[in-house]
Amino acid sequence: MKKEKLKSTVQKCILRINPEKIISLGFHSSNPQKQLVIGYLGYTILGTLALMLPLATKKDISFIDNLFNAVSALSTTGLATADLANDYTFFGQLVILMLIQIGGLGYMTLSSFIMLRITHHLGNFKNNMFGAQFSFPEDMQNETMIKNIVKFVFFFEIGGTLLLYPYFAWKGMDQPLWSALFHSISAFCTAGFSIYSDNLVSLQCDYYANIIIIILSYMGAMGFIMMTDILHKFTRKNHCISFTTKVIICITCLLSLWSTIHLFFFEPSLQQYDVDDRILISLFQSMSAMTTVGYNTVDLSNMIPISLLILSLAMYIGASPSGTGGGLKSTTLSAIYAYTKNKLGLRKNVSLMNHIIPNYRVESAITTFVFYSFILFIGIYLMALFEPTDTDFLKIIFEASSALATAGLSCGILSSATLGSKIILIILMFIGRIGVITFGNVLLRRSMKRKRLKKDDLIV
Repeated sequence: MKKEKLKSTVQKCILRINPEKIISLGFHSSNPQKQLVIGYLGYTILGTLALMLPLATKKDISFIDNLFNAVSALSTTGLATADLANDYTFFGQLVILMLIQIGGLGYMTLSSFIMLRITHHLGNFKNNMFGAQFSFPEDMQNETMIKNIVKFVFFFEIGGTLLLYPYFAWKGMDQPLWSALFHSISAFCTAGFSIYSDNLVSLQCDYYANIIIIILSYMGAMGFIMMTDILHKFTRKNHCISFTTKVIICITCLLSLWSTIHLFFFEPSLQQYDVDDRILISLFQSMSAMTTVGYNTVDLSNMIPISLLILSLAMYIGASPSGTGGGLKSTTLSAIYAYTKNKLGLRKNVSLMNHIIPNYRVESAITTFVFYSFILFIGIYLMALFEPTDTDFLKIIFEASSALATAGLSCGILSSATLGSKIILIILMFIGRIGVITFGNVLLRRSMKRKRLKKDDLIV
């Protein structure tokens, strides 16, 4: 009886404590989208303050650069205005890694998992918040997905560490265990941060390390819906792979193949490598853009404009829903394609691969596409105003696309970027992390008051 009473008391205390409310500096809102924004702002502030501590840096780093790197880590982008290897101490790197983990796992997920383990249920608040953070099919319950997310995250991150550590130790790399853990988490969370000054250029022809990073990045980017679906296929009888998973796999493979072929055949800076190495480098850079992990094994500033445009498009499309990557999302692209094709064919229903897509999903995809493109355009426009007139405009497009897609690839202008451009990139990275729909909801909700409407015609 005493044990049951103690357990009941603990459960009541847990339910009354809201860790996200503490992180959110005490602000609370019934709007889950607004609360999500406040929560990430709270972590951004804490991360920036931690990076400004003397024990976090080896030299003086400005506030704007610490803020930039904190937002980049929390948004799992990977763009950095400081060298993690030479400018930050072990503590500073640990802060970066913790922000990456929070951003990749989702700041609501871990606390929700702990609550589930103790109380065996979620409150309405956490259910709504989790729904605002991740998008899942209607037949997948939040409780099940939370458990699966935590299991998948730590399975792949620990697995990646165990595979990379002995190899890094055998190669004589500095701090092999820390390096293996850092790059495993950074890869699965599609963050693209590296504790090496050259990112992963020193490993450009290393098949073992490249393949491990590629697998981790694809798994994180393709998302927890696909992983849950595949797991159920092997553990449950008569389980059929969902339509969403089929679309994710199809779009990811097609776009990765296209950009890999382009880089292999048409990128002059890669022609100096042997065929085998060129295949590996082309696949890795294609994967890096498509998954928005942002690692690079070659200097992207040497690439020709059409290659940068292809990689920008890959980042723009990005990863898949419920994953750790950013971008427009592969399923959004497929819904837009299906809508356009069916409307041009004068069909009433929107269908793809013999499946009818619900109207609310199509409307969500169109809204995301329009608003995402609009935000990207504004970001590019403002950066072009702030940067010197002789700056390559395509590189501005590339950098802005990388920030909003939380990809982290850079073609070399970030090191000399103006203060205005850094602020724009910070805003783009933050919007990319919380999602354009969430940002739009918070931005426009109050302005959409009830008004008297009248019917009229608009010719288009």
